[in-house]
Amino acid sequence: MSDKLASLADGILHRTVSAAGGAPGVVAMATDREGNIYEGAAGKRELGKDQAMTTDSVMAIFSTTKAITGVTIMQLMEEGKIRLDDPVRKYVPEIASIQVLDGFDASGQPRTRAPRRDITINDLLLHTAGFCYEFFSHDDLKYRSAKSIPTVVSSTFDSIKTVLLHEPGERWTYGVNIDWLGKVVEQQRGKRLGEVMKERVFEPLGMVDIAFTMSGTMAERRATIHDRAMDGRLTPLPELVLPQPPAMDMGGHGLYSTVGEYMKFIRMFLNDGAGPHARVLSADTVNAMSRSGLAAGMLSGGWTTSIPSLSNDGEFLPSVRKTWGYTFQINEEDAPTGRPAGSLAWAGLANLFYWIDRKTGIGGYWGSQILPFQDVSSYAGYVEFETAVYRSLRP
Repeated sequence: MSDKLASLADGILHRTVSAAGGAPGVVAMATDREGNIYEGAAGKRELGKDQAMTTDSVMAIFSTTKAITGVTIMQLMEEGKIRLDDPVRKYVPEIASIQVLDGFDASGQPRTRAPRRDITINDLLLHTAGFCYEFFSHDDLKYRSAKSIPTVVSSTFDSIKTVLLHEPGERWTYGVNIDWLGKVVEQQRGKRLGEVMKERVFEPLGMVDIAFTMSGTMAERRATIHDRAMDGRLTPLPELVLPQPPAMDMGGHGLYSTVGEYMKFIRMFLNDGAGPHARVLSADTVNAMSRSGLAAGMLSGGWTTSIPSLSNDGEFLPSVRKTWGYTFQINEEDAPTGRPAGSLAWAGLANLFYWIDRKTGIGGYWGSQILPFQDVSSYAGYVEFETAVYRSLRP
């Protein structure tokens, strides 16, 4: 850890948790190809309590789960068990009943029709199938309400049997796609997704404190999710925990982890698929995952909230062209933080953010537990942190 980076990053974490309206607690880490070059924590696991946020604190990592599920799918592809252009109904027949939304009638009931073609594995990996989330789409939320479909945080199969907002392949729409891919993995491996991840990702990378169902020691170190009200006030929500154990291992959002465990996953990508104990992916597959898979002219953009208590409106790097790979957002131009074009990144609902810069050999993760998404304090701190990492690399 360089003194320059430690000084810059420590200051950012301190400001993030100590400023009026700041985050309750934050863990941030950065790594090169060999190991972590910065580890820091600040604040509390829960406001009003004495437990400090520590580098081994456990968090609900929400959509940063997605890339791990993506790896288990690409492993199946490497083994020839699936093809990316396969129709998903070949493995998960229930997806064949999903319809395209064609509006609502005068009584608020949805009108639907069959999609013009099958949803493929490729569509799900790229978020082009037409699925969305209830908190990013008023139409998806209205459809769920009309059909009594449970929220995705219920961690049930029924929660992803929603509706397509457009034809498969028509555009990029972020949603429950990766949860369906988790079902493909389970069908092919004959095991729960969490078991597959443990055998084929976690153990080869030496990842221990990560699971859909927390161990006892993980639960003892869990950081509490907080709600930020419209006036900026933060309230702890200690009872807000994803189902333990879940009815379904949600490949799109269900894991609990420490930031340190996720750094091992990031390093695997920096090392072209190799882990300390075994290779997880081939270098060719990592290269394929790091390229845009979207059609020419199609971009990955921002989002509009339909449930303000869960997410603010927003977009990452709004001045930068962004596309999507398997399963990351890719900035096609250099970012103002110093992150070069072609890097990989994504985030989790409770204000967790990461990036993987294979060109420079640097990655990082910023973890907090706050709703709604793209929090005014935590997200700003993350951008500062990423910028500080690149500043510290300069002579």
